[in-house]
Amino acid sequence: MLTYSMEDRGGLPLYEYLYRRIRADILDGTLAAGERLPSKRSLAEHLNVSVITVEGAYAQLEAEGYLYTLPKRGFFVSRVARLPAGVGAAPPLPPPPEPVYWRLDLKSNRVDTARFPVATWARLTRQVLSEGSGALLSPVPHQGLPALRQAIADDLRDYKGMAVSPEQIVVGAGAEYLYLLLAQLLGQNTVFAVEDPGYPKIRQVYGKCGARCCPVPLDGRGMDPAALRSSGATAAHLSPSHHYPTGLVTPIGRRQELLAWARDTGAVIIEDDYDSEFRFTGRPIPTLQSIDSDGLVIYMNTFSQTISPSMRVGFMVLPPRLLERYRRELDFYACTVPALDQHVLARFLDRGCYEQHLSRMRKEYRLRRDRVLEAFRASPFADRISISEQEAGLHFLLRLDTACPDEGLRRRAREAGVRLSFLSEYAAVPDPAYAHTLVINYAGLEAGQLPAAMDLLAEVFKE
Repeated sequence: MLTYSMEDRGGLPLYEYLYRRIRADILDGTLAAGERLPSKRSLAEHLNVSVITVEGAYAQLEAEGYLYTLPKRGFFVSRVARLPAGVGAAPPLPPPPEPVYWRLDLKSNRVDTARFPVATWARLTRQVLSEGSGALLSPVPHQGLPALRQAIADDLRDYKGMAVSPEQIVVGAGAEYLYLLLAQLLGQNTVFAVEDPGYPKIRQVYGKCGARCCPVPLDGRGMDPAALRSSGATAAHLSPSHHYPTGLVTPIGRRQELLAWARDTGAVIIEDDYDSEFRFTGRPIPTLQSIDSDGLVIYMNTFSQTISPSMRVGFMVLPPRLLERYRRELDFYACTVPALDQHVLARFLDRGCYEQHLSRMRKEYRLRRDRVLEAFRASPFADRISISEQEAGLHFLLRLDTACPDEGLRRRAREAGVRLSFLSEYAAVPDPAYAHTLVINYAGLEAGQLPAAMDLLAEVFKE
């Protein structure tokens, strides 16, 4: 008679525990092929469980092929290949990552979500929900909700000077998803020129899609055209309005050179307009797409930095020739952004709430940046640092005069509970010129934290 200690089941239901124990005995040969199992009633009495428990276990084993039945004779063990010890069991899960409490985190590039107009978003959400389920529960077109695409097109026209049709816009769940679509749209034979140093995930996503990435160095004006021409690239992914992590802004002359390269070679430029909304002086930098008269530029942006990292909504604007290819080859993809989020975001844009929020956050981050820069310039290590920033974005570069290598600084910082980011981490091709340069993401630094932050950094930076 099969005997199992049913008290050892932990949190498993009785029938599932019994099913697992019998299955294990079949896989390790304890129960041989053709062996008859006890009847449901007799096994239930022996184990002091209900007949329903045994019935559930036997039914699952039969459904998976471990048992078979013969009319009026009962349940028998099927012929199953015997597995080595431990093979039939589920592989052990890796240990969970050890949570780290950072006393100071200058690496995470996150916005201050505490200042998001939650009440306004909640009100718009209630409005959408109260207007009936017809539109909300209807399938969303694969390029995204028409109302949202129209609202995005209006915003691009009003604040970035871009004359685009809503039909050119494709909505997707964040930048990384859009990178995946672009890799498929342009094809595996595409060679992507990527900025070096640059955002590593761009290289990672394109590489995982089977495309080849060619790092192209930056000079003081952006991606180097001579290096771009010699790279053999057929597409260039760049951030001309505010590059991460260097903060470079590509001037008009260089933009025209990049467009000429694309025109001469039949290439495509992907303009990743990261972080450009947070410009604190002067007018917004015009987009590369807005001066492109030949349909060479794919423009893309997200709401992750301007609203919240959890707002996984991004979009790209395709030139007509690529829009036609997209619809021909990729329109089988469903839109990956929930309908409710799209409806609410469309109203948030349409009713001016987004621009009001951006205006408030620009003022907040300008003040925060000024305080952070002032704290660094008054710090105990002020005479050993130089700061590079373009009065834009939520980060700046800080070069430290030190003999300690980046890895030593990182290790020392971690021991002190400080999380640092180094320019060298963003380089595909190592360059000694990047050493001792930190990428300071300041958006999460409140004024009250600054004195303690400077003390911690003084400890990390000491020679």
